[in-house]
Amino acid sequence: MIMFCILAVVILGSAVLCVTTKRIMRAATFLLFVLFGVAGLYFLLDYTFLGAAQISVYAGGVTMLYVFAIQLVSKRTLQGLVERVKCSRVAFGAILSLVGLFTVVLVLLKNKFMFAACQVADVEVPMKDIGMALVGSEKYQYVLPFEFISVFLLACIIGGLAIARKEK
Repeated sequence: MIMFCILAVVILGSAVLCVTTKRIMRAATFLLFVLFGVAGLYFLLDYTFLGAAQISVYAGGVTMLYVFAIQLVSKRTLQGLVERVKCSRVAFGAILSLVGLFTVVLVLLKNKFMFAACQVADVEVPMKDIGMALVGSEKYQYVLPFEFISVFLLACIIGGLAIARKEK
């Protein structure tokens, strides 16, 4: 429980600092800490495969992709970006977040997902079934979303290169 509390403080603190900092490299660094904290939660639950995947794919790959995209953009472009925080935008964001939270809680309670999750949580799922669900192409399997994500990341890389290209 103590380790969970430490990881929760690291994750929440880094997430808040990630979205509130004005420096983009610090935001990427705080994002890296959030992803390492989530990997720590996976290791704490003895999900070593998911923890290793979290570190290699997200903390390693996606964060490095962000850092490379940041480095490809010229410093002049980044120096001109200063955004002022307006109270009306903060209030609108808070109201929108509360509406989203209310909607999610309403859907969870109406469909009784919480009770179904408590009943299913007692059953241990073999690793073979998890692997088949991740790379299978049948109903309720996830190979197609993984392919969409890889195409999306490729589009992000191409977009970063197009932005970094020097114009004449």
